[in-house]
Amino acid sequence: MKRAPNLRQIEALKAVIECGTVSRAAEVLHISQPAVSKLLAHLEEDTELELFERIKGRLIPSEHGMRLYKEIDRVFAGIKQIERAVDLIRREELGQISVGVMPALSGLFISHTNKRFLAGHGDAYISVVIRSSQFIVEWLLSKQVDIGLINRNTDNPYIECVPLRGGDLVCIAPRDHRFAARQEIVPSDIHGEPYIGFAADNRIRQKIETTLDTHGTRLNYIMDATLAPAVCEMVANGLGIAIVDPLFAFGQRERLTIRPFLPSIPSDLSLCWLRDTRNRHLVDAYVEATRATVHDMRQAMETA
Repeated sequence: MKRAPNLRQIEALKAVIECGTVSRAAEVLHISQPAVSKLLAHLEEDTELELFERIKGRLIPSEHGMRLYKEIDRVFAGIKQIERAVDLIRREELGQISVGVMPALSGLFISHTNKRFLAGHGDAYISVVIRSSQFIVEWLLSKQVDIGLINRNTDNPYIECVPLRGGDLVCIAPRDHRFAARQEIVPSDIHGEPYIGFAADNRIRQKIETTLDTHGTRLNYIMDATLAPAVCEMVANGLGIAIVDPLFAFGQRERLTIRPFLPSIPSDLSLCWLRDTRNRHLVDAYVEATRATVHDMRQAMETA
């Protein structure tokens, strides 16, 4: 090899392969097409490798070219990780808190909580990570998030886990449904009603079915969905009824009939954080903001 490739040559190779053409690569690199071609020619000369095949005026990456690109892409990914680490360190100096939240609470609920938290901590930086409960617990233990909003309890000795106390599960129906005239809903009321459930492996679905089995009631499933917002939207659109956590239904409350369901089915929603968490004062403040948001939402639904 005559001499080591320089950064500009490497950027040219990466840009051409990712963009597909020399002209697009030139736009990305903010240089002319002849300049890109010259960089590639010098790179092939310096590495003594044929990195592209010239077919009908187009550059097609060769096997050598793709192997080199994969190595380059791996290096650039490492550089991005360093940039993120620097950014994280800088933000921690200002006060950063990372929140892992399950998809069902990642909309209106987390937005209200963040707004309340920032009202008292305007200089803080919030990073919201949306993941399933299982991954959030794992990320808590590896200190990738500071707080988790999950749909389960955990008895891990390193994690503090408390109920969100959003209330027992409720029955939701379209706004003009006959359930609007009822004060509460019992198993016999939902017999034969078109029912929209969560996926078969969902913890809430399993709890509901176990409760209804003891009362001899089987649900008339017409469809299911993996995410609570989808279930609530389909109910609001008149496709059927459902039993959900009240906090899931809050964002659609103007379009839904929401009634207590008996026998009561406790919510599994929990708020978790590491016992030896960093930024303890920010974590405590975020916990309080979360609890206040839950309280306000419960009151809003009870007085609706």
